[in-house]
Amino acid sequence: MARLVLSECCGLAPLRLRGGRGGAIAAPAPAALAAGPRRPAAAAIHRDWALRVSAPSRLAPAVEEDNRSSPLGEEVTAANGAEGGEFDPGAPPPFGLAEIRAAIPKHCWVKDPWRSMSYVLRDVVVVLGLAAAAARIDSWLVWPLYWAAQGTMFWALFVLGHDCGHGSFSNNPKLNSVVGHILHSSILVPYHGWRISHRTHHQNHGHVEKDESWHPLPEKLYNSLDFMTRKLRFTMPFPLLAFPLYLFARSPGKSGSHFNPNSSLFQPNEKDIITSTASWLAMVGILAGLTFVMGPVQMLKLYAVPYLVFVMWLDMVTYLHHHGHEDKLPWYRGKEWSYLRGGLTTLDRDYGLINNIHHDIGTHVIHHLFPQIPHYHLVEATEAAKPVLGKYYKEPKKSGPLPFHLFGVLAQSLKRDHYVSDTGDVVYYQTDSKIKTSAQNSD
Repeated sequence: MARLVLSECCGLAPLRLRGGRGGAIAAPAPAALAAGPRRPAAAAIHRDWALRVSAPSRLAPAVEEDNRSSPLGEEVTAANGAEGGEFDPGAPPPFGLAEIRAAIPKHCWVKDPWRSMSYVLRDVVVVLGLAAAAARIDSWLVWPLYWAAQGTMFWALFVLGHDCGHGSFSNNPKLNSVVGHILHSSILVPYHGWRISHRTHHQNHGHVEKDESWHPLPEKLYNSLDFMTRKLRFTMPFPLLAFPLYLFARSPGKSGSHFNPNSSLFQPNEKDIITSTASWLAMVGILAGLTFVMGPVQMLKLYAVPYLVFVMWLDMVTYLHHHGHEDKLPWYRGKEWSYLRGGLTTLDRDYGLINNIHHDIGTHVIHHLFPQIPHYHLVEATEAAKPVLGKYYKEPKKSGPLPFHLFGVLAQSLKRDHYVSDTGDVVYYQTDSKIKTSAQNSD
């Protein structure tokens, strides 16, 4: 049952140069595929872990990608609304990754390990300070505030570990791995296991069958679920508690565990899963020891409840970056899918004061297209890319100090975004009237 309630780095499609209106020629290879400034040739001799994480395992030919993104003719112009036609978000865009990348300032690609480590230090100090203060005060008037604040800080630690997995934390693979393991293990996330599944998500974002994160259920699979499973899947707060179960069982229609090196999630040579699983088990052992010393109630208050708040943050943010826009957004299959078109279905979100706390993860479109950009450059990179993206960029609704409005967006999406058709290469979410009626009756 748990698996059926669920649905939970990254690809870099080849760049290309425009050869005129609708025309394209393949970009030089392989240098044009680099996400940032060129590195010395000597660096290429060594095992480049960052690129192994960020690059898709198979790249489509540049001309083929360009044809998917911007076919010839006036049809694209009309589809984009440039000449009075209604904008179609599922139409191939009249621009490519090369144009977006060229619009982003060069310094946005530069990774500063000292700056990255300063964010780690900041977050760790805050986490330890909050725990010490709450334990000292030990008041039921304070504990709920502590849970909300500490759960948010656990989420911030997760985002920094996420950056390590993308290689955007620094250019040093060992530093990325060590910091990523420490941060993710501390909040019970298997670093390598999740890093690899997240890579699959980025490589296949927007693909109905191949995506890994909150992908839609095809109608046949959806109809095979019993009513109670469907009800749980789309009823708050159950979708916000999915992540721990996803780590063990993945999503409906998929199998495998983030802890097992023999899982179908991983390639046979990806045995470093054992390291992250061992680190996860070590953290479980530490928590067990602290529970014995401090008592279960104190550990429940200090760690377990903030952990649940962190899980809710993770599930809500990842869901809303791919669902919940007021206009229906496409999902793709087959030849209609491309890295660019899939990435353009992602959404930016404004989290108010939380933007800075969780390292601007809400600037998600540019992050999905170019995950090598450090989080502290994402806002600037997004602003620079907006003129190229045009209507394909969906401006996020401005948040108040705290993003309470997003709970309404989440609730609305859970009422209407239930499954997609089993056929067709460009599909949109459809609504199960029974689930929608049940949700309305419970409001």
